[in-house]
Amino acid sequence: MSAFTLYVIGFIALLGGLAYGAYLLNVPNTWIGVGALIVIGLGVMSAVSRTKQRDPPEGAPKM
Repeated sequence: MSAFTLYVIGFIALLGGLAYGAYLLNVPNTWIGVGALIVIGLGVMSAVSRTKQRDPPEGAPKM
């Protein structure tokens, strides 16, 4: 399993926990949806930035 997939699975688990906690606190469903969209966006941006391939140095031999 790739690092990106593991990162996304972790963010989905985090999102589920936060949404369930908000539901138990009687937060309106609209705001739970807004929060979920924000967390999904942050999760994807963070996962892509942490797992992207780095460019090789200029003098490195190509494979």
